[in-house]
Amino acid sequence: MSESRKALTKLGLPAADEPPEPSHKRFPDGGQYRIEIPSTEGPASLRAVLEEGRNRAVPVHRVSQGSGIMLLSDGEIREMAALGDEAEVEVNLFIGPRATFDIGAQAYSAAGKALGLSLRGSDQLVYALEDARRAVRLGIRSILVSDIGLLAIMGRLKRSGDLPGDLILKTSVMMAPANPSSARLLEDLGATTVNVPSDLSLAQLAAIRKAIDAPIDLYVEAPDNIGGFVRHYEVPDFVRCGAPLYVKLGLRNAPDIYPSGTHIEPTAIRLSRERVRRAQLVLERIAQYGQDLRMSPIGGRANARGEG
Repeated sequence: MSESRKALTKLGLPAADEPPEPSHKRFPDGGQYRIEIPSTEGPASLRAVLEEGRNRAVPVHRVSQGSGIMLLSDGEIREMAALGDEAEVEVNLFIGPRATFDIGAQAYSAAGKALGLSLRGSDQLVYALEDARRAVRLGIRSILVSDIGLLAIMGRLKRSGDLPGDLILKTSVMMAPANPSSARLLEDLGATTVNVPSDLSLAQLAAIRKAIDAPIDLYVEAPDNIGGFVRHYEVPDFVRCGAPLYVKLGLRNAPDIYPSGTHIEPTAIRLSRERVRRAQLVLERIAQYGQDLRMSPIGGRANARGEG
């Protein structure tokens, strides 16, 4: 295997999943980790997250939404942007069109699940760009992307000035890279924060960290539909070798609420509150086993939006 390992080394990639070393990379504020609460599906859920965070002394750096920008009204998007600005919390919204909303059947077949949340055809690329432009126009500066072609287009539009240069492009766990080369490809295409698979070993996470500079997003508790892993005790080691890292709290044993709406809003709110409680549990484990680790502070435009 020596020639293959040499080829990876020449490309600046780790040539083996070696015992992890501490990461010396950091967020611009010097922090090693931040807290993300996903599946925050609208203004009511966002208000619940912020209230629960205050009640439990849980700092929340980022919230992300999963149902899609297209399923929020202009007023709801403006309200979420305003709530995020007031609390200095990054509000990340997902592109709406996706294969699972479309009429194609392959995304639902056993062998076609890899199609996942990709976009079907040129029309869906157009719809996705319209979704992103609307969110930006209404004050959002963080977009969740799940299609590699769309990521490439949006990366180019940022560089050309057609999209804001400070727009965060966060990649979805539904296109999560499982090796250093794939992670670097996403970063090269324009990803400014990369969601990796939730089942990586510590060595595999460390190998990806060596290959990219962008913050890594990691579900330390994963929803059932992406594995249902509960890895709270491993978080201090994840931070040490994966920094800068978004510690992402999904929820095991919870319903899939996408696409969400007022018909299930009470459920979405309860799930949001419980995700903050799960974050409290993880922070207690960090306090117990990771006293040497530094969390990013809340505050400041760059800090809130994860720039850098």
